[in-house]
Amino acid sequence: MSTRSDNPIQTDIPPTQTIKPMDAPPMNEGSTTAQLKGDINSGRTGDKNEVFDPGLSPLGTDDEAGGNPMKPEQVDIARHQETSVRWQNGNGKDSYAHQHSRKALAGYIGFIALVLVLFIGAFSMF
Repeated sequence: MSTRSDNPIQTDIPPTQTIKPMDAPPMNEGSTTAQLKGDINSGRTGDKNEVFDPGLSPLGTDDEAGGNPMKPEQVDIARHQETSVRWQNGNGKDSYAHQHSRKALAGYIGFIALVLVLFIGAFSMF
């Protein structure tokens, strides 16, 4: 019989499946907020990688707790907007950080090159 002290790797915490790709839920009428969250987790909306993202509370919980849960028709519209309409006509836009990251990388490489040139120049004088 194995005890907890025999196997130090054994734990009470169940393994999470956050690295396994998720399949997108089917598009149908009468959608739920769980299906919308599934669209996001599966990568269908283009917001993130296709893996499970455990949240503190499920999508729509705050609305439901406030006495104003989303109607299936509203969730259908949200799913449609997030998946197909959002990316029509090349509307995929980089965020502010992505637009400026290339300039920062070029500046960093330029700075390193300048330091290298100065370093070589200083030692070549000897």
